[in-house]
Amino acid sequence: MSELTQDKEYRDWIVSIKSRVQASQIKAAVAVNYAMLELYWYLGEQIIERQETAKWGDGFLEQMSRDLLAEFPDIKGFSYRNLRSIRQWVRFWSQPDSIGKQAVSNSDPNWKQVVAKLAPNAPQLVAQIPWGHNILLLQKLSDPADALFYVQKTIENNWSRAVLTHQIESGLHLREGKAIDNFDATLPEPESDLARQLLRDPYNFDFLTLTKRHNERELEDGLIDHLTKFLLELGAGFAFVGRQFKISVDGDDYCIDLLFYHLHLHCYIVIDLKVVKFQPEFAGKMNFYISAVDSQVRTEADGPTLGILICKSKSDIKVEYSLRDLTKPIGVSEYQITEHLPEDLRSSLPTIEQIEAELGGGG
Repeated sequence: MSELTQDKEYRDWIVSIKSRVQASQIKAAVAVNYAMLELYWYLGEQIIERQETAKWGDGFLEQMSRDLLAEFPDIKGFSYRNLRSIRQWVRFWSQPDSIGKQAVSNSDPNWKQVVAKLAPNAPQLVAQIPWGHNILLLQKLSDPADALFYVQKTIENNWSRAVLTHQIESGLHLREGKAIDNFDATLPEPESDLARQLLRDPYNFDFLTLTKRHNERELEDGLIDHLTKFLLELGAGFAFVGRQFKISVDGDDYCIDLLFYHLHLHCYIVIDLKVVKFQPEFAGKMNFYISAVDSQVRTEADGPTLGILICKSKSDIKVEYSLRDLTKPIGVSEYQITEHLPEDLRSSLPTIEQIEAELGGGG
């Protein structure tokens, strides 16, 4: 073994070199993708224009594919199927009126501002995500405004195609920022808007298998057992701190269901789970938890602690009344689980402890 490999300074230097190479590779891949999609956009515009003005008939796209493949046999993007997708792609994003109408009809004022800002730059934005992601958007969505939402999220969070598929199928654009909160009254701008974007209503817990009459412990256990999927549902930036996080106030111990830290907002987030309909006293208890975390856990470098109450169901009016005069930032959402395991089947399944005992006994 070389003596250099034992030298810490050398090892650190090699790590920095590797990071630079990887960053360069990513940058090159992004540049190649952008150039390719710029070409695709040009091809799509040309195809649409020629279809409208030339008299070549419907078969010219097949001939175009044969001619381009003969000249550039190593480029797969010139297949007949892909040329049709390119044409569909350009037509889809050449609908500024559709994006504008969606923005006007949407009740979220922040979404109006985002769409108004992004719509003119849609071709440039979609060129920043891979072609496979673009095809997925065409397959899954019919409204450019909805697709633009996912383009922006993909760019911000570097979503893989699998994650993008999950987010679309879970209807993220219909759920993000939809919870009821008191952030305007308890947080300064722009923190209030950023915090609101963290919330979803409802939260989709379809990855859990629970009975209809599950209790809070079962719900919490399920979320922790599927922590990766739970973090995906919460959104980018959540870091898990602990469950049943203990705090002591004046000699009494209290346990917070779940405590997270948000890496972008630099603040703690208290999550309280309720398997029943929202009750006004839940908000008061959450206000208490946040105060305790602010006093005992939060440092000067951290932002104000946020609270997220996730309930089985809620009355929006009761939530609004309950949050109106509270001093801590709280959001209230519902959760949904579309499929439940029947009670009789669940009771007949072995527990983890039983399975481990069986395996141990067989050794």
